[in-house]
Amino acid sequence: MPWIDKGMCIGCGICVEECPVDAIVMEDEVAEIHMNDCIHCGRCHDVCDQEALRHDSEKASDEVKANVEETKYFMDACERYLGDVKERQKCLNRMIKHFVKERMVAEKTIEELELLRKL
Repeated sequence: MPWIDKGMCIGCGICVEECPVDAIVMEDEVAEIHMNDCIHCGRCHDVCDQEALRHDSEKASDEVKANVEETKYFMDACERYLGDVKERQKCLNRMIKHFVKERMVAEKTIEELELLRKL
Protein backbone atom coordinates (compact mmCIF):
# COMPACT_ATOMS: atom_id res chain seq x y z
CA MET A 1 0.00 0.00 0.00
CA PRO A 2 1.37 3.41 -0.85
CA TRP A 3 1.71 6.16 1.70
CA ILE A 4 3.07 9.68 1.62
CA ASP A 5 6.00 10.85 3.70
CA LYS A 6 4.57 14.26 4.50
CA GLY A 7 7.99 15.58 5.45
CA MET A 8 9.28 14.87 1.95
CA CYS A 9 6.22 16.01 -0.03
CA ILE A 10 6.76 19.47 -1.54
CA GLY A 11 3.17 19.78 -2.78
CA CYS A 12 4.04 19.85 -6.47
CA GLY A 13 0.89 17.91 -7.41
CA ILE A 14 2.49 15.66 -10.02
CA CYS A 15 1.12 12.58 -8.26
CA VAL A 16 -2.36 14.13 -8.22
CA GLU A 17 -2.21 14.69 -11.97
CA GLU A 18 -0.85 11.20 -12.65
CA CYS A 19 -3.38 9.25 -10.56
CA PRO A 20 -5.82 7.58 -13.00
CA VAL A 21 -8.61 7.31 -10.41
CA ASP A 22 -8.21 10.67 -8.64
CA ALA A 23 -7.34 8.96 -5.35
CA ILE A 24 -4.76 11.62 -4.47
CA VAL A 25 -5.71 15.12 -3.40
CA MET A 26 -3.83 18.07 -1.99
CA GLU A 27 -4.62 18.92 1.63
CA ASP A 28 -2.75 21.82 3.21
CA GLU A 29 -0.29 21.74 0.30
CA VAL A 30 0.60 18.08 0.94
CA ALA A 31 -0.58 15.09 -1.08
CA GLU A 32 -3.06 12.77 0.62
CA ILE A 33 -4.07 9.34 -0.70
CA HIS A 34 -7.68 8.24 -0.32
CA MET A 35 -6.95 4.54 0.13
CA ASN A 36 -10.53 3.44 -0.59
CA ASP A 37 -10.14 4.83 -4.10
CA CYS A 38 -6.51 3.81 -4.74
CA ILE A 39 -5.99 0.93 -7.22
CA HIS A 40 -2.31 0.43 -6.28
CA CYS A 41 -1.04 0.99 -9.81
CA GLY A 42 2.19 2.64 -8.62
CA ARG A 43 2.09 5.58 -11.00
CA CYS A 44 2.27 8.10 -8.17
CA HIS A 45 5.36 6.39 -6.80
CA ASP A 46 7.01 6.34 -10.22
CA VAL A 47 6.54 10.07 -10.91
CA CYS A 48 7.50 11.47 -7.51
CA ASP A 49 10.94 13.06 -7.84
CA GLN A 50 11.01 13.75 -4.09
CA GLU A 51 10.51 10.07 -3.20
CA ALA A 52 7.69 11.17 -0.91
CA LEU A 53 5.49 8.29 -2.05
CA ARG A 54 6.57 5.22 -0.16
CA HIS A 55 5.57 1.57 0.10
CA ASP A 56 4.16 0.17 3.33
CA SER A 57 6.89 -2.48 3.51
CA GLU A 58 9.00 0.33 4.95
CA LYS A 59 6.69 0.41 7.96
CA ALA A 60 7.13 -3.28 8.85
CA SER A 61 9.33 -2.69 11.89
CA ASP A 62 6.85 -0.11 13.24
CA GLU A 63 4.02 -2.60 12.79
CA VAL A 64 5.98 -5.28 14.65
CA LYS A 65 6.56 -2.90 17.55
CA ALA A 66 2.88 -1.96 17.60
CA ASN A 67 1.85 -5.63 17.61
CA VAL A 68 4.17 -6.38 20.53
CA GLU A 69 2.92 -3.37 22.49
CA GLU A 70 -0.69 -4.32 21.81
CA THR A 71 0.00 -7.88 22.98
CA LYS A 72 1.60 -6.58 26.18
CA TYR A 73 -1.47 -4.41 26.77
CA PHE A 74 -3.79 -7.41 26.34
CA MET A 75 -1.63 -9.54 28.62
CA ASP A 76 -1.79 -6.90 31.35
CA ALA A 77 -5.54 -6.46 30.86
CA CYS A 78 -6.20 -10.21 31.04
CA GLU A 79 -4.28 -10.48 34.30
CA ARG A 80 -5.92 -7.37 35.77
CA TYR A 81 -9.52 -8.16 34.83
CA LEU A 82 -9.38 -11.92 35.24
CA GLY A 83 -7.35 -11.72 38.45
CA ASP A 84 -4.80 -14.41 37.67
CA VAL A 85 -1.20 -14.15 36.51
CA LYS A 86 -1.72 -17.37 34.52
CA GLU A 87 -4.10 -15.45 32.27
CA ARG A 88 -1.12 -13.45 30.97
CA GLN A 89 0.36 -16.60 29.44
CA LYS A 90 -2.99 -17.70 28.03
CA CYS A 91 -3.39 -14.31 26.41
CA LEU A 92 0.11 -14.48 24.95
CA ASN A 93 -0.64 -17.92 23.54
CA ARG A 94 -3.83 -16.62 21.91
CA MET A 95 -1.97 -13.69 20.38
CA ILE A 96 0.72 -16.00 19.02
CA LYS A 97 -2.02 -18.15 17.45
CA HIS A 98 -3.52 -15.01 15.94
CA PHE A 99 -0.24 -13.95 14.33
CA VAL A 100 0.50 -17.50 13.14
CA LYS A 101 -2.88 -17.41 11.41
CA GLU A 102 -2.06 -14.00 9.93
CA ARG A 103 1.22 -15.39 8.61
CA MET A 104 -0.55 -18.41 7.13
CA VAL A 105 -3.12 -16.20 5.42
CA ALA A 106 -0.34 -13.98 4.02
CA GLU A 107 1.65 -16.97 2.76
CA LYS A 108 -1.40 -18.57 1.10
CA THR A 109 -2.38 -15.24 -0.42
CA ILE A 110 1.09 -14.82 -1.88
CA GLU A 111 0.94 -18.35 -3.31
CA GLU A 112 -2.40 -17.57 -4.98
CA LEU A 113 -1.13 -14.25 -6.31
CA GLU A 114 1.97 -15.93 -7.73
CA LEU A 115 -0.35 -18.19 -9.74
CA LEU A 116 -1.79 -15.07 -11.37
CA ARG A 117 1.61 -14.44 -12.96
CA LYS A 118 1.14 -17.61 -15.00
CA LEU A 119 -2.16 -16.46 -16.51
